[in-house]
Amino acid sequence: MDRDAINAIAARIEQMKPGFTRLSDSIWDFAELKFAENRSSALLAEALEANGFSVRRGVAGMETAFIGEFGSGKPVIAFLGEFDALANMSQKANLAEASPLVEDGTGHGCGHNLLGVGSLMAAIALAQHLKEEGLSGTVRYYGCPGEEGGSGKTFMVRAGLFDDVDTALTWHPAPFNGVRSTKNLAVIEYYYRFRGVAAHASNAAHLGRSALDAVELMNVGVNFLREHMPQDCRVHYAITDTGGRAANVVQAKAEVLYLIRAPEMPQALDLAKRVEKVAHGAAMMTETEVEIIFDTAATNLLPNISLETTMHANMVELGPIAFDEADMAFAQKIQDTFTDEAIKSSIRLYQIKGDAFSNAKVDGSTPLHLGLRAFEGQSHFRAGSTDVGDVSWVTPTAQCWTPAWAIGTNPHTWQVVAQGKSAAAHKAMAHAAKTLAATGLSLISSPELLAAARLEWAESTEGKTYHCPIPAHIEPATP
Repeated sequence: MDRDAINAIAARIEQMKPGFTRLSDSIWDFAELKFAENRSSALLAEALEANGFSVRRGVAGMETAFIGEFGSGKPVIAFLGEFDALANMSQKANLAEASPLVEDGTGHGCGHNLLGVGSLMAAIALAQHLKEEGLSGTVRYYGCPGEEGGSGKTFMVRAGLFDDVDTALTWHPAPFNGVRSTKNLAVIEYYYRFRGVAAHASNAAHLGRSALDAVELMNVGVNFLREHMPQDCRVHYAITDTGGRAANVVQAKAEVLYLIRAPEMPQALDLAKRVEKVAHGAAMMTETEVEIIFDTAATNLLPNISLETTMHANMVELGPIAFDEADMAFAQKIQDTFTDEAIKSSIRLYQIKGDAFSNAKVDGSTPLHLGLRAFEGQSHFRAGSTDVGDVSWVTPTAQCWTPAWAIGTNPHTWQVVAQGKSAAAHKAMAHAAKTLAATGLSLISSPELLAAARLEWAESTEGKTYHCPIPAHIEPATP
């Protein structure tokens, strides 16, 4: 795409930035949990309507899910937005020490206040550009609730809301700038709820059947299972109900939540069957009963090198982010809260191996990533999971990352929340918007690129059938 078009989009987004920065900060203030993002969802939808989009609310059976649409005809370019927060993540903004706003309160520990608004800016900027230039095409913004443990996009895919989309674009805040092609893990979550018999733990323990013992035995059994599962798989658990605080009672109920991850969903389902056997074994050993309750799931991500290469090229054209001394000073304060190993781990995790501008090695000596990650043109393994994966199975999908956080920052930490209203984060958000909008315009301007992306997607899915991992009878969780 020509430089003039990219410059025009970038200038448009810079003009939009002050108002949309306030929108992002408002969503940071709301910090609403999955499927309860009522105020956040409303603000985003209203911004779309104010900019000429038609909006459908409450789609796919989720009150806070919505789709905004502008234009007509092909291609249909989708921008994915998230806006949910995390529990127990409350933290004061722009403060480089752990200090919750509200004890045990919520907070944007994954930067979704930035993510949702950055994608929104991209959609609006591209729509306005198409209108002014008289170009055809449809721009959609997908308001996707419940990414954190809710798989909102998976429900939207199940409802067929992406069936006519030609490509989907998104981004995520990070400690680095660039495109990183990743193969994320499929994930499926179950609650294992054990029921036993209560009894006095001293006088009549022989009459009791401990559900808590069953949970503990299950956890031990799964720990032994870890040695005998594929190395790329992951299994995590949290005890969600210990049956009470009284130690002198044989606990009659207890519950544990398991996340089971694998490179592809069929592997995750096979591993889940093995975990299920362990649960039944624990129930047999303790003479309790176990109920297995499906919670949610998300399919592994299919990368698209054609889209990612174009996205990287647009980031090269956009150049580095203009961080100033104040941005660097605050990022340094945040980075000072990390160990050297945490900083090195962050660089390894995001595979920041080189710089597309200077070919310099990134070593964390500067607290913010000042360059652009070199793009290798191949995919890498990443152990996380996302419901973006389900979108990627029904349409070619690509995403970028921009440095809203100091190098060393890990998601789901108070440091993420503290940086969520920073000037550097706002600049990174706008940079992501420019990248997404420019990539959307590249797709509209180049039928050849669109065809290449779709051909690659077809080859990736050849011989494979996408089955939504959430059964038809399962409805989105209520807040």
